[in-house]
Amino acid sequence: MAAGAGSASLAAAGQEEPPLGLESLVEEAAAASAGFRLTAVRREPAVRLQHGVSGLEPLAWSEDHRVSVSTARSIAVLEQLSDVHGGGQEMVIHRTAVPAPAAACLLKVGPKKEVAECKEKFANSVDPTVSQTFMLDRVFNPEGKSLPPMRGFKYSSWSPLGCDANGRCLLAALTMDNRLTIHANLNRLQWVQLVDLTEIYGERLYEASYRLTKADAPRGELEDFSEFQRRHSMQTPVRMEWSGICTTQQVKHNNECRDVGSVLLAVLFENSNIAVWQFQLPFLGKESITSCNTIESGISSPSVLSWWEYEHNNRKMSGLIVGSAFGPVKILPVNLKAVKGYFTLRQPVVLWQEMDQLPVHSIKCIPLYHPYQKCSCSLVVAARGSYVFWCLLLISKAGLNVHNSHVTGLHSLPIVSMTADKQNGTVYTCSNDGKVRQLIPIFTDVALKFEHQLIKLSEVFGSVRTHGIAVSPCGAYLAVITTEGMTNGLHPVNKNYQVQFVTLKTFEEAAAQLLESSVQNLFRQVDLTDLVRWKILKDKHIPQFLQEALDKKIESCGSTYFWRFKLFLLRILYQSMQKAPSGVMWKPSHEDAKILISDSPGMGSAEDDQEEGTSKQGSKQSLCDAGKGMDVDDTADDSLPQSSDIGGREPMEEKLLEIQAQIEAVEMHLTREHMKRVLGEVYLHTWITENTSIPTRGVCDFLMSDDGYDDRTARVLIGHILKKMNKQTFPEHCSLCKEILPFTDRKQAVCSNGHIWLRCFLTYQSCQSLVYRRCLLHDSIARHPTPEDPEWIKRLLQGPCTFCDSPVF
Repeated sequence: MAAGAGSASLAAAGQEEPPLGLESLVEEAAAASAGFRLTAVRREPAVRLQHGVSGLEPLAWSEDHRVSVSTARSIAVLEQLSDVHGGGQEMVIHRTAVPAPAAACLLKVGPKKEVAECKEKFANSVDPTVSQTFMLDRVFNPEGKSLPPMRGFKYSSWSPLGCDANGRCLLAALTMDNRLTIHANLNRLQWVQLVDLTEIYGERLYEASYRLTKADAPRGELEDFSEFQRRHSMQTPVRMEWSGICTTQQVKHNNECRDVGSVLLAVLFENSNIAVWQFQLPFLGKESITSCNTIESGISSPSVLSWWEYEHNNRKMSGLIVGSAFGPVKILPVNLKAVKGYFTLRQPVVLWQEMDQLPVHSIKCIPLYHPYQKCSCSLVVAARGSYVFWCLLLISKAGLNVHNSHVTGLHSLPIVSMTADKQNGTVYTCSNDGKVRQLIPIFTDVALKFEHQLIKLSEVFGSVRTHGIAVSPCGAYLAVITTEGMTNGLHPVNKNYQVQFVTLKTFEEAAAQLLESSVQNLFRQVDLTDLVRWKILKDKHIPQFLQEALDKKIESCGSTYFWRFKLFLLRILYQSMQKAPSGVMWKPSHEDAKILISDSPGMGSAEDDQEEGTSKQGSKQSLCDAGKGMDVDDTADDSLPQSSDIGGREPMEEKLLEIQAQIEAVEMHLTREHMKRVLGEVYLHTWITENTSIPTRGVCDFLMSDDGYDDRTARVLIGHILKKMNKQTFPEHCSLCKEILPFTDRKQAVCSNGHIWLRCFLTYQSCQSLVYRRCLLHDSIARHPTPEDPEWIKRLLQGPCTFCDSPVF
C-alpha cells in the first residue's frame, strides 16, 4: 500500500528522472517508501483548543502554513514556523484567533420596520406550520431568545498565497448565524476584518428588489411567508471557496501596461444560487471589490462546491463543481466577461446524476499529469457517505472525456473529513472512529485506480475520536482534531479538543523534495524544512549525502535558493550544538552584578549587532557573542581573531567557531548577490546623475572593498553605474546631526557622532525613523515604502527576506 506517497504517485505520473549527483539521496527516499508503506510518527506539541469545534470540515491548512480551526467561539489559527534561533525539537507554532462577532447577524430582507412587523405577525400566526417554522428556524431568529445563541463558525476557507497587503493568505469565515467576512493578519498579533460580504450582498439584493435580473417578474410582498423564506434563502451562505490568482494587464493613462492580479470567491447559497466575487489584489477592503455576478446552479439542496481549474494548450479554463445533499455532482460554467484570458465551459457537465440520497460532504479538485495521454488532467474526488466518488476529466481532440467511479470499503462509518495533497494527488479521508485512509491514484491505460491503506491513529495517539483532518501544503504533515475515545468500553466524561500532528514523509523524502523543488522558496516549504530541522536537532549533524547533494546543486546551478538552504542547515546545526540553558529563560535573576549581557545566539538581526557593539566596550567578547550572524568584513573581525588560543578550547567550541565562520561566509554571499540585484535595478531605472533613496555609491564601494571578491559581472555593473553617476556620490546624512553616514556595514550606519541607524536589508538605506518592518523569523529589518518612492523601489520593498524567504511585517 502507498505511503511515501510522494515518490510513488510522482513516478506514476510520469515525472522526469532526478539528475545525476542525487543518486544516494534518491535511493534513501526510495528505500523509505518501498512497498508504499507509511509510518505515521507523532509530532509534538499537541495544541489544546479552548472551545469545541463547530461546523463541517473544521480544519483547513493554508499555503502560507497556517492551520485554521473553527470552534464555538472563534477561529483558532496556528502558524507553523521553522525556527532557526531555538534548539527545541518540538514544532514551533504561533497562535492567534479570529473572534466570533458579539452581535447576531440579521439578513437584510426589507425595511427594518416592515421586517419587525412581519416577524411579529409570523410568530403569532394561528397557523402552526407558519408560527412553528418561523420560531424554530435559526436563520430567521439568529439571536435565539429562549434558544441557545448561534455562536461559532460554520466554515473557513483560505485564499491563495499573495492576496493580502503582505503577500500572504486571506481568511474567509462563515459564522453559524450566516455572516460571511474576510479577515487579514497584517501585524501577526491581531486579525482585522476587511469586509462583511453578507451586508454588501444584502444591500445589492435590496436595491435590485430581490431579483437577479431586471427581466425577472416581481415577486410577492414580504408579509407573504413564502417570500419571506425566499429572501432569506437567497442570501444564506452554505460554503465558499477561493479560486486561483488570475493576472491581467491594465492600460494606464500614459499607455503603459501593468499586471493586475485578481482572485475570485464563489459563495454557494441555500437556494442554489452562486455569487462570484472578483477582488483586485492586494485586497484592502470594500474598495478592492471589482464585481459580483450571481449564477443559478439549478441544483436542489446544494451542500458543497469547489473550483475546477484546468490548463490546456496554455489556455486556462475553470468552472464550479457543485454537490447536492441528494447525491448529484456537476460542473457549472462561470462566465466572467470582465476577466481577460479567462475561459470556461460552454454548458454544464454532469459528473454524477443519480439521486441516491448519499449527500456530498466534501469535494477536492486535483490537477495531475497523465503519463499515458501525455497531457494534463483533473481528478475530482468527493466524499459521499462512507464512499469516495472520483472523476477523471481530460480534454482531447474529441472533447472533454469523463471517467468516474466509486471507491468502496474504506470506512464503516460516514466520512467526516477529507483532504488532498495537490502535489502528488494523494487523498486522505477519516471517519469519527479514529481511522484515516490514504488513497494514492495510479494511472492505467483507460483511467486510474486507487491504492489505499489504513492509518490507525489509535496506534499513534491512543484511543481517540477524530473530527477533522488537513494535510500541509507540501504533504509533510497531517493535522488531526481529536478528542478522547472510549476507555474500557466507557465514553469519556469530558471532551478535550486537540489539534495533533503526524508525519507523512521521512527526512529523506523531505530533503529530496527540497533539493528538486520548482518553487525554490524556503518559506513556502516550511513543513518540509521542519522535518529536516527535526532530524538535525536530534542527530546533531547534517547527513553526508545531503551535504554532497547540496554542494553539487550549488556548483551546477548557483541559484541563491540553494545558498539559503545551506544557510538554514548551518543555522540549525549550530543550534543543535548549543548547551541547553540550566535555568528557566523567562525567570528574572536576583543577582546584583552590574554587567551588560548580550542576547542569546541568533542568526542575526541588526539590533543584536547594535547591542553587541556596546557590550564589547565594557566586557570581553564571550563565545556566545561569537555565535551571532555578523558580517565577515566588520564584526566578524572582532570575534574570529580570538581563535588564536584555540588550543585551549574544547572541541565543541572549535566546532561552533567553524560553523559560525561558514554561516558568515554564506550570509555575505547572499548579501552580495542581493546588492547586485539592487544595483541592477538602479542602473535600469535612473537617469544620469539622478539621486535616489538608495545609497548607490556606498553599495558599490562595499562590494569592491574586499580584494578577495572577484565577480566580473559586479565589476562591469559598478563601472556602468559610476559612469552614469558622473562623479556624484550622494551620501546619506544623519537626521540628528547632519553628518555623513558612511557605508561600512550592511546592517547599520554609524555617523561620526555615534548615532546608530539600522539599514533596510532590501534597499540598504538607513532607516532613520522609529517605525520599520521586520522579517517573520527576525532575520532583518526593512523600511516602509513612502509615497515619494518610484514604482521600482516599491517593488524592491515588497520582496521577502534574502536569508530565509520569509515575508516582512
